[in-house]
Amino acid sequence: MEEMIERFIKYAKVNTQSKEDSETFPSTEGQIELAKIIKEDLEKINIQATLSEFGYVYAYIPANVERAIPKVGFLAHMDTSPEVSGENVNPRIVENYDGNDILLNKEKNIVLSKEKFPVLKEFVGHDLIVTDGTTLLGADDKAGVVEIIQAIKEIIEGNLPHGDIYIAFTPDEEVGRGVDKIDLSTFKPDFAYTLDGEGYGLFEFENFNAASLRYKIHGINTHPGTAKGAMKNAIKIAQELMFLFPPLETPEATSGYEGFYHFYEINGGVEGVNLKAIIRDHDKNKFQTRKYFAENIANFINDKYGEGTVSIEIKDQYYNMREIIEKNPQIVDIAKKAFEMSGIEFKTKPIRGGTDGARLTYMGIPTPNIFSGGYNYHSIYEFVSIQAMEKAKEIVKNIIKILVES
Repeated sequence: MEEMIERFIKYAKVNTQSKEDSETFPSTEGQIELAKIIKEDLEKINIQATLSEFGYVYAYIPANVERAIPKVGFLAHMDTSPEVSGENVNPRIVENYDGNDILLNKEKNIVLSKEKFPVLKEFVGHDLIVTDGTTLLGADDKAGVVEIIQAIKEIIEGNLPHGDIYIAFTPDEEVGRGVDKIDLSTFKPDFAYTLDGEGYGLFEFENFNAASLRYKIHGINTHPGTAKGAMKNAIKIAQELMFLFPPLETPEATSGYEGFYHFYEINGGVEGVNLKAIIRDHDKNKFQTRKYFAENIANFINDKYGEGTVSIEIKDQYYNMREIIEKNPQIVDIAKKAFEMSGIEFKTKPIRGGTDGARLTYMGIPTPNIFSGGYNYHSIYEFVSIQAMEKAKEIVKNIIKILVES
């Protein structure tokens, strides 16, 4: 366990924030830096690894048994969210958590509160890795990376029987490009699992249908002293446009299978404003309806203020994997048995987000998601349970064992 913790902290300290508007792939140099470290670490444990020009780390462990066994893959992503700083990450271990508030930063009075984050009560007695309150931690998804590495290391060192195992560590998942450049002639399992789930003991095989939404509002700027009849204030139009969306169909007002619209960035001035948003829904028909609604908003604004006032761009990002996973129930059955072997209750819930696995599933490799042990992702309050990481690692080993014995 100690080796896994040390590896996680080493990886967490590398700033791998991805960048949405970057024109490079991967979007940031820090991801290449970590990819090189991971490749070296894999080679140190006698796993042949390759680093692609696009920042993917691939590894293949050939079967050491003669009979045919399904080929399995494991994935995790190396980047962290652009939403919160990933620079100068300073992880700290809270041993034998006692259930009380955790002071993350005394100077700034930043507290991981048991009232605000009641999930903490589930981790009394666990050892937690937390932030110093100024950055995210990076458990999303460096916890998944180290769990996979440690599991495979123990399989190799123990000379345990296994079939063909494929590993891929991906860049730019947080900006929706995690499998844009993946090489399916190198990563070619029959099915796979991502270790990228928030929570402890969760298995996820359904997720949002997702689209990005961009509005560009074109205004007319003139001197405010002589603006009557001439100025068209893009800021005011942007405000009006956003208020046309249902106020209770937002992330902070929805849960479970409820979809939403989420405006997350606005910039500009009187002459022009850019709005960025996302559209999410588990139901395919409702997802399409949401996109039509967003288009109709643009049409309404253009009818009111003149053609060309608003331009809109909607791009599908990923789709709900459930439709395909349900046609391959053995993948879920294997995971369920692996959880049981690890002494963990098998719990499922819909992902209110997406993973590389969602897109891979539609590329021909069904890929549901296993928890990695972290909570409060994309936040200065992010933490991970060391015991949960250990269990996630066990599940990877158990999946491989089940495939050999089945």
